[in-house]
Amino acid sequence: MDFESIEIRWHGRGGQGAKTAALLLADVCFKTGAYVQGFPEYGPERMGAPITAFNRISKKEIRVHSNIYTPDLVVVVDETLLEAVDVTSGLKEDGSIIINTPSSPEEIRPKLGGYKGKVYTVDARRISEEALGKYFPNSPMLAAAVAVSRVMDKHEFIREMKASYEHKFAKKPEVIEGNMKALSMTFEALGA
Repeated sequence: MDFESIEIRWHGRGGQGAKTAALLLADVCFKTGAYVQGFPEYGPERMGAPITAFNRISKKEIRVHSNIYTPDLVVVVDETLLEAVDVTSGLKEDGSIIINTPSSPEEIRPKLGGYKGKVYTVDARRISEEALGKYFPNSPMLAAAVAVSRVMDKHEFIREMKASYEHKFAKKPEVIEGNMKALSMTFEALGA
């Protein structure tokens, strides 16, 4: 790890896997020796409702136990949230935002309320449908978060995610293969 600590806020809609992605990121970072927190903000969770999840990842013990108000990185799993939620609220000027959209960062920037930091876009729908045959944006967005934040080495991340998927989907090898392909395609799309 070439960072001291990072705080990440995830924005998604219920059922899209933002909470799962935050928890998976915490799990794989923990396996590499980092101190981690991964937690959702609970509210009236229902399919399609806006949800928020968080990660803290650090080389040192984490003593803070609150929501994250000034994240280093924001991950937006659903582009429609740009019109419903202030996704850049508190986002550090030297931070980054990743948005699931087929649009370019230049096309998206005007929708970000004047945010001046780094903007990345990933077409998680295309990647997911090509790799898995269905729309599951959380695997591509998880890989995007790792690629942009550099919380861990790409190859270490791929190895840990494969082990995680093999445990979770032991009886569904096609799901493992599809998710691994989605992770790799996302790293390629971001040039990581």
